[in-house]
Amino acid sequence: MQLPFTVDQFYGVFRDYNTTFWPAQLVLLVLAMVAVILVVFPRRWTGIGVSAILTFFWAWMGIAYHLVFFTSINPLAYVFAIIFIIAAVIFFWLGIVRKRLEFYLVFGANTFIGAILIVYALVIYPAWSVTAGHPYPQLPTFGLPCPTTIFTIGLLCCLVRPYPRIVLVVPVLWALVGGQAAFLLGVPQDMGLLVAGVAGIVLMLRAKTVSTN
Repeated sequence: MQLPFTVDQFYGVFRDYNTTFWPAQLVLLVLAMVAVILVVFPRRWTGIGVSAILTFFWAWMGIAYHLVFFTSINPLAYVFAIIFIIAAVIFFWLGIVRKRLEFYLVFGANTFIGAILIVYALVIYPAWSVTAGHPYPQLPTFGLPCPTTIFTIGLLCCLVRPYPRIVLVVPVLWALVGGQAAFLLGVPQDMGLLVAGVAGIVLMLRAKTVSTN
């Protein structure tokens, strides 16, 4: 598969993004921790709170990364931006407006896998990136699509059934698309995306679907 950009250009986009938006990366990490706390210590408004954070994450990735930066090296980024914004709208509509997304920590396989994915996205992914020779500002920080998609699927592992499968569609698609970077661009930490994608597919298959209206 021929990519329209080089590895240096790919990491150059990360550098430009990080230097432009610093310290937004810290804010995004704080929001991620808030989402985890809301799931571990649920409240009546946990579903709305987590959905609001996911809405912001996916809108941020669509606009701040794909539209502002990634389009400079990949024309398909315009399509990616639209898809990510659609994901944000889905989280907003189903989680905030319709209140159809509930998150609860139930000890079992789903929670175990979700916890592994979250730790991977927040801790292992950046550490692996640094050891692979891409320290900050070329580091793919949290808030960029790959680690944030892994984190998102990790959180969705704690969804309370029944839940609409549609919330998983875009994260799973990006996990499968972005996971190719592990091989095409030599980004081994993105193999975690493929694992997350498989987990997301299982969640879709096991969901007891509810209406999205």
